[in-house]
Amino acid sequence: MRRFLPWIIGIGIVLIIIFWVIGAKNTALRYNQAVGKEWGNVETAYQRRNDLIGNLVNTVKGAADFEKSTLTAVIEARAKATAVSIDPTNITPEQFAQFQQAQSGVSSSLSRLLVSVERYPELKANANFLKLQDELASTENQILTSRTRFNESVEKYNGYVLAMPQSFVLGGYKEKPFFKSVEGADKPVEVKF
Repeated sequence: MRRFLPWIIGIGIVLIIIFWVIGAKNTALRYNQAVGKEWGNVETAYQRRNDLIGNLVNTVKGAADFEKSTLTAVIEARAKATAVSIDPTNITPEQFAQFQQAQSGVSSSLSRLLVSVERYPELKANANFLKLQDELASTENQILTSRTRFNESVEKYNGYVLAMPQSFVLGGYKEKPFFKSVEGADKPVEVKF
């Protein structure tokens, strides 16, 4: 029995290592799936905003003799934003920056539209416009929440796959980028009427 003891210990150590590797890969997969789910929530929130923008633009068009360039900018920004698609399992920092830039264009043109609307009192009092404006504010809050949850899931994922000793067996799992504020977001927005 004594001469088999080293073999039994060796096999036990190998089995422990195999089960640890399987556990590490399964945990990384679970975190990766959570990142993908949260990315889907981000895309859903942005899609809701894009859908609302169409209704908002049509309401504004119908209620006012409006600045055509502002409406065109909103429509073009929305089209660019919906054209950018990202696979959450393979997010690269470059793709992520492109997505954020497209969404930033939508936010910027939308804020110009809402500021320009201030010149039209009959539009500001329009019930449909007010409802859409409330929905848009709610959607922006949903986007913020989705982005925050996405960043939290990326933090867990990156923390797990980059930590030692998991990083030795999880070489195929790459670090995922976080949502960051757009350039100039640290400065207060200037609204002129």
